Amino acid sequence: MKEQKLELKNIKSFNLEHIFECGQCFRWNKNEDGSYTGVVKKNVINIKMIGKDVYVESYGADDLKELFDYYFDMDRDYETIKNELQKIDSNMRRSILYGEGIRLLNQDLWETIISFIISANNNIPRIKGIIERISKRFGDKIEWNGIQYYTFPTPEQLEKASVQDLRNLGLGFRDVRVFETTKIVLNKEIDLDKLHDEKNTQVVREELLKLPGVGPKVADCILLFSTLKRLDVFPIDVWVRRVMNELYIHNEDENKVDKKLVLSMANEKFGNLQGIAQQYLFYWKRG
Repeated sequence: MKEQKLELKNIKSFNLEHIFECGQCFRWNKNEDGSYTGVVKKNVINIKMIGKDVYVESYGADDLKELFDYYFDMDRDYETIKNELQKIDSNMRRSILYGEGIRLLNQDLWETIISFIISANNNIPRIKGIIERISKRFGDKIEWNGIQYYTFPTPEQLEKASVQDLRNLGLGFRDVRVFETTKIVLNKEIDLDKLHDEKNTQVVREELLKLPGVGPKVADCILLFSTLKRLDVFPIDVWVRRVMNELYIHNEDENKVDKKLVLSMANEKFGNLQGIAQQYLFYWKRG
């Protein structure tokens, strides 16, 4: 474990609030000075911005520059993507202007699976609290600057949790789902490494849907926000259905809007960039 620092000057398409408040992650918290602190794998990271410059400090096991570049998707050209999406229509131009600094994080696949199972019928403060309690109980402690942080537990660590343990941590009806998913992954009934190797997004999606508590929306969130990073998916929740109806479908009753119609529309308009388009639209509408 070591302390490291990183400075990046004049970074484009990078805004901390846009990245951390767009619903894709649950382990980052905003500090009084406007910086954010989070736990990524076995590292505690603090990140702040002054203008377009990014200042990062970490304490952990990994090389900070390599971890930062991968986790924050720095090798992807978001400027070109935004230019491409803005050509579609004025709605995309407005949503991109509102959330121009969004980047899709490459989050650990296992952590993303469990986090989004927990997210079902839940709100973000409660999700964050549950994940923090799971990490504190079953993860590894990292102490930095007098503050204790906890890594997200591995499948082997989470295997120690009984259904009652999970219930006591506040998971509610999700406790059995997390318990059973942990067993499935440990038994290699679904091999997470093989999911990374599979090129066909639909094949990966069908594998994820076999996990307890993973429905279509959760599967698409896992595909989009984890290291799987499939941009050809379009997670649909109440906000996304609402914005797609308001902008493109125009049904008087948004509750009657068929999700297949939304998916068809997204594929037609945004193609293989629909995952990023969804984030701009979601963040804009919810904001």
